[in-house]
Amino acid sequence: MSNPTMEAKVHELMELKRMKEEIEAEITAAEDAIKSVMGEEQLLLAGAYKVSWTPFTTSRFDSTAFRKDYAELAAAYTKTATVRRFTVR
Repeated sequence: MSNPTMEAKVHELMELKRMKEEIEAEITAAEDAIKSVMGEEQLLLAGAYKVSWTPFTTSRFDSTAFRKDYAELAAAYTKTATVRRFTVR
């Protein structure tokens, strides 16, 4: 399918994605700067803001190891789905 009238919309999409990446990088840099000041402290009071950086424990299922150790069982409980992937090149 060819649709030259959509070029402006695709260009807008690509520009928005570029801006998103820039903003995400700026957010990460700001968070890293705050974390650097906090060091090992878990709470920072900054004027009207309260920043917390607390440790927590999480548990996640290691599906790669499970598939390796119990391939037959993993296959029996694996669902296959067809989805559409949207990409712009």
